[in-house]
Amino acid sequence: MLSEKLLAKLNDQMNYEFYSSQVYLAMAAYCSSESFDGFANFFIMQSEEEKFHGMKIYHFINTLGKRAIVSGMENPQNEYSSLLDAFEHSFEHEKTVTKRIYELSDIAWDEREHATINFLKWFIDEQVEEEATFDSIIQKLRRIDNDSNAFYMLDSELAKRTFTPPTSEA
Repeated sequence: MLSEKLLAKLNDQMNYEFYSSQVYLAMAAYCSSESFDGFANFFIMQSEEEKFHGMKIYHFINTLGKRAIVSGMENPQNEYSSLLDAFEHSFEHEKTVTKRIYELSDIAWDEREHATINFLKWFIDEQVEEEATFDSIIQKLRRIDNDSNAFYMLDSELAKRTFTPPTSEA
């Protein structure tokens, strides 16, 4: 049985995922304004993925016969000093998401809420992938430094990123 405490935390995380979508859309807008179109695409796809994560929690709450409560969040940061700065912020943001998912999982474990424990395992696995992706891009950006050819190649690579939500995961 889903406790009120766990329900409140799930709703909070759902809204944080929607906020994360906004964070990445703001980063995409920054990249677009700097003509980093591939990087902008990367962040747009990341924004879509975060929206999917929020909806995944929304559907889980509803499946349990509870009510998802949508609330507003603070405005995301819109200014960055560089592309590396934007990615460093995104990496820190993902670390925050991981911490939040772990806290949710701890509550589910404490309450022996097995359906939620099972549900959150997907998010835990996802966060490993998210952090690794951002860390990898940061390392590449640091290596590239001012090499315009390498930068162009990375921008072109990220322009190819797509996001198609898994049909069985919604």
